[in-house]
Amino acid sequence: MNYLFASKVAKRAFIIIACLFVLSYVGTRFFTHIDLALYGYMVGTLVFIGGFLYRFSAWGDRPPTNVILKKGLRLLFRKSTANTTVDHLAIYRFIWNRGWYRWTQHILLGWGCILAAFVTFPLVFGWMYFTMTDNGYYQVVFMGVDVLTVQADGWVAFLFYNALNITAFMVIGGAVMALYRRFKNMQARAEQSFVYDFLPLYLLLFISVTGLMLTASNMFLGGFGHPVISVTHQFAVIVTLIYLPFGKLAHIPFRPMSVFARNYREHYGEQGMKKCKVCSNEFVSAEQSADVINVLGKNEMAFQMEEGFHLAELCLPCRRKYRMFRFTGVPTHEINAREANQHAKG
Repeated sequence: MNYLFASKVAKRAFIIIACLFVLSYVGTRFFTHIDLALYGYMVGTLVFIGGFLYRFSAWGDRPPTNVILKKGLRLLFRKSTANTTVDHLAIYRFIWNRGWYRWTQHILLGWGCILAAFVTFPLVFGWMYFTMTDNGYYQVVFMGVDVLTVQADGWVAFLFYNALNITAFMVIGGAVMALYRRFKNMQARAEQSFVYDFLPLYLLLFISVTGLMLTASNMFLGGFGHPVISVTHQFAVIVTLIYLPFGKLAHIPFRPMSVFARNYREHYGEQGMKKCKVCSNEFVSAEQSADVINVLGKNEMAFQMEEGFHLAELCLPCRRKYRMFRFTGVPTHEINAREANQHAKG
């Protein structure tokens, strides 16, 4: 097995694609129910998976993130994991602390994209589909098993039919809020770029609008323009899926890793904190400090100072003062004065 694949990335990609193939085989009842209209989305999704694996492997194999992933995975069953998961992945409490506007924007964008993925991917791979049973009733089939019978004009069926329309309105609302902030906020205007910050929002808007146009064409225009709109929408989705692992939107699938980082900080912080070698303030866990020094050593980055301590053993304010001392010759790091808040307004 060590010589069967060209790399770890190739091995992971093969295993995941093979699992998807088996799940699609079972979900479509041995390929007896395949929707060829979704073929393009399936190809785009497979390309997205390959790109995500490449990006994640390149990121996860770096020594710093490798430490967080390995130790965070061992701490996955901490009692606080459930609360951390809800805070980071469900209600975005850490963004609420930055203001209600940004929180609302992220809730609409984040959950709009996530819910759309939960609807789209099962349909694309044939894990879920609908069949007509008695007149006026639909059978919901999931993984080849009949799981639910609903009235065609009932509220459950309405939610099934309009799930992507609802998420489209959520994404449009979040994207418009994000664009407004980027046009008006001076700090955002100074830091942003078109390709990295604006293009992902425009892509999400384009997907959402063309998706709603498909619904409008079917409901109000008797299918007028449906073929053109369908191809345009599919093209936009595929381009976005291919782009997603390599741009700003990559933080959506990467976000669950923040739970690992939080568990890592909390667990080792409870075991013992590291005191700064200059001011003696506790600033990070002893385990994390040792990991930082170890990782820097692996990368042949020596920060052992003449005074007998490692630069990573200083808190951030003292580290900044020490660097000033090395440039100016004035021992600013030995001056016992609290550093001013650099982010204070005015």
